[in-house]
Amino acid sequence: MTSNVEATAAEIEQMRVGEISPGLAQLALTLAASVDERSGPTAKANAARELRAVMESLRKLAPVAEEDDKVDQLAQKREERRVRARRA
Repeated sequence: MTSNVEATAAEIEQMRVGEISPGLAQLALTLAASVDERSGPTAKANAARELRAVMESLRKLAPVAEEDDKVDQLAQKREERRVRARRA
C-alpha cells in the first residue's frame, strides 16, 4: 500500500505544479506526512481535510494536458489527407 506522501508526490509530479507553486506543493507533502503519522483520529482527519483543500488548489494551477484523444487524431488525419489532395 502506498503512503499518502508517495501518492501526493506522484500526483504533484504528474500535474507538473511543483515548479509553479513550490510552497503549496511542499505544504501538501507535509500534510500528507501528517496523515501518515500515527496520531489521533481528530488530528488525522483535520490534516486530511486540509490536504484535500491544498490538492484542489494545486489542481487548479495545473497546466492543461496536451494529450491527443481519438477525435484529435481523426482531425489530424483528415487534415493530412486534405493537404495531400491539394498537392496532387
